[in-house]
Amino acid sequence: MPFLRAVLLALVLGPPALAGDTEPHGLDLHADFRLRMEQDWDSRRSDGTEREDRARARVRVRLGMTFTPYKRVSIGARLRSGSDLSQQSPHITIVDFDGGDTGDADFNLDKWYLRGHSENGRFSGWVGREELPFWKQNELFWDDDVTPAGLAGTLRYPAGESGELTIHAGVFSLPVGMQRFSGTMGALQAVYATSIGETRLIVAGGYFAIEANTDDPDAVLLLGGDGLRDYRIVVGSTQLRLRAGRRPLRFGIDVIENLEDYAGPIADQTGGHVLSVHYGDTAQRGHWLVGLYSARIETLAVAGSYAQDDWVRWGSATQTRGSNLEGQELRFAYAASSRISLVARLYVVDSITTVEDGKRFRVDFNYRLNRSRR
Repeated sequence: MPFLRAVLLALVLGPPALAGDTEPHGLDLHADFRLRMEQDWDSRRSDGTEREDRARARVRVRLGMTFTPYKRVSIGARLRSGSDLSQQSPHITIVDFDGGDTGDADFNLDKWYLRGHSENGRFSGWVGREELPFWKQNELFWDDDVTPAGLAGTLRYPAGESGELTIHAGVFSLPVGMQRFSGTMGALQAVYATSIGETRLIVAGGYFAIEANTDDPDAVLLLGGDGLRDYRIVVGSTQLRLRAGRRPLRFGIDVIENLEDYAGPIADQTGGHVLSVHYGDTAQRGHWLVGLYSARIETLAVAGSYAQDDWVRWGSATQTRGSNLEGQELRFAYAASSRISLVARLYVVDSITTVEDGKRFRVDFNYRLNRSRR
């Protein structure tokens, strides 16, 4: 992406981006803490043997800063908890009530970036390590905690009287754990959003091409051969937002298809879909939300090492096989204040190609804090 790289560097570093824009805007500090209680039960391995039930207390700690030397340029970084060997999970087990291993308690920078945007706000971009900039409505394709390193840009255009077309593009190195990278991904997504009164429609289509580096010894650390396999994934999404009884009602559909041509007994396991509905929100104190997801993600539909690690107890202590599943998630969330929320989630999941299955219930207490120094 030479053109995208040149545009972003000109925006962020070039004199035109900073002309007339020399007033510092200060330092923002932010932190969040999560206490999680988790119960797993009624679970079988792929060979049919029973896993022992498990109850754990876990925590997540994240500390971040954003420095804005100019109003159109910012520098950011974030430190997160979690094992050095896991790119998916920032959680640390502090108590295993069944006597299991609590695992590693490491800290790593999962974000470090330089970000900029144009004066009219239509173009923005970053270089460094950050969350994927693409629009999505769940983590079944890509986990929010997986932060690649690379270059990304976003363009926004008005489309009609009440619509907007957004184009996201980027090139990334993919993480293996928190300190290594193996393989690359180039991605492009178009998102159209429009509103009629209180009804809003969002339609998105994206293409994500993963190139494995089979000569890299770190590639074998990813489960299921993810570090040794190319992917050509198309994701189409639609979301409809309405009002019902003074509360927001949201319907979502995602369709996933991996276009890569494989050989072997699971070569045709390349599709997936997610259906979701939410009622309510957690935007203000006292607000609540109820959500239901139904998903089917075939083995090769996504790169499971970068997909969610919430639904299943499949993999190792530090790597989750986040595909080859079908099941449901029932979610309830409550905003106790602007800083405190409670989230409860029940998962009931089966494997598509084996007898592997499981049930999981989680309750999260989340606290966040922001401070600005101007």
